[in-house]
Amino acid sequence: MALCYWKALLLLLLLSCLFSVSYSSLGDADPNYRACVGECEISGCVGQLCFPQCNSSSNTGPWYTQEPLYLQWQKWGCQGDCRYHCMVNREKERETLGQPPLKYHGKWPFKRLLGIQEPASVAFSVLNLAMHFHGWISFFITLYYKLPLRQDKTAYYEYVGLWHIYGFLSMNSWFWSAVFHTRDVDITERLDYSSAIAVIGFSLIVSILRTFDVRVEAARVMVSAPVLAFVTTHILYINFYKLDYGWNMIVCVAMGVAQLLLWARWAVISRHPSNWKLWVVVLASGLAMLLEIYDFPPYEGYFDAHSIWHAATVPLTVLWWSFIRDDAEFRTSNLLKKSKTKVK
Repeated sequence: MALCYWKALLLLLLLSCLFSVSYSSLGDADPNYRACVGECEISGCVGQLCFPQCNSSSNTGPWYTQEPLYLQWQKWGCQGDCRYHCMVNREKERETLGQPPLKYHGKWPFKRLLGIQEPASVAFSVLNLAMHFHGWISFFITLYYKLPLRQDKTAYYEYVGLWHIYGFLSMNSWFWSAVFHTRDVDITERLDYSSAIAVIGFSLIVSILRTFDVRVEAARVMVSAPVLAFVTTHILYINFYKLDYGWNMIVCVAMGVAQLLLWARWAVISRHPSNWKLWVVVLASGLAMLLEIYDFPPYEGYFDAHSIWHAATVPLTVLWWSFIRDDAEFRTSNLLKKSKTKVK
């Protein structure tokens, strides 16, 4: 039953990715919107609202670089301000006519807050970062201060290094997610996508090694090498050849569902005392992925499906690190029992 659920979910996600490849934003193709942006870039104004950066003649650099640093980060270029305010005006017109919101340049019409492009996604990304940091710290404390150590002061738990790397990659990913949703430019987009792919790929490696109980170092290298090679190649591809959004989504979804399937299989056959936590994370993560399919406009200009997906991962992160700590305690306890039995 569980396998059928994941097969159906994988098929649904992959089909949505394939359809999204050919999808283009209708908002930025709107003639009224395009005319507004074109006029703004020439005149520097949208209606009565004018932007000095569109008419800067200073030889010392952009006008906003003359302002204090704490104000500079809030500023947008001429094109960014023109697009934003033309979008706002066009959406007001559409709302008056009873028409639904449209996407502009691949994004829903979000309301800025303190210069932040997508405030809700930024807030939830920062919260996820904080939860991963808290989870990693608590995992570290559990290993080295609560559980017994070997004579050389190393942990009994065989997967400690893998989870430390996972924690670092996760925090790195959510950091760049927050930066990207604050300001969507080419460099922040590539850093966000690359860091997300890195943590998804490494999570797949961890899921294979843990669920199949791979403890021999040579075997770990043999398992990890193909995945690392593929992930590295994919990151180089989207950064230096072509940023193909559809293909990138297919890769991320395939690796994500693959590791959820592995954890689900392991939860069925293992007798881990914290299996229920694993089931909650696996099933809830699968359901949360549906938010990436059933996209909808931001409520009140802030909360869209993607931001709610970010919100859904916050409690799952807490539960996931709790499972990792439990797994460390479970494995350590088993290893100590075996060592005592051998001594007898």
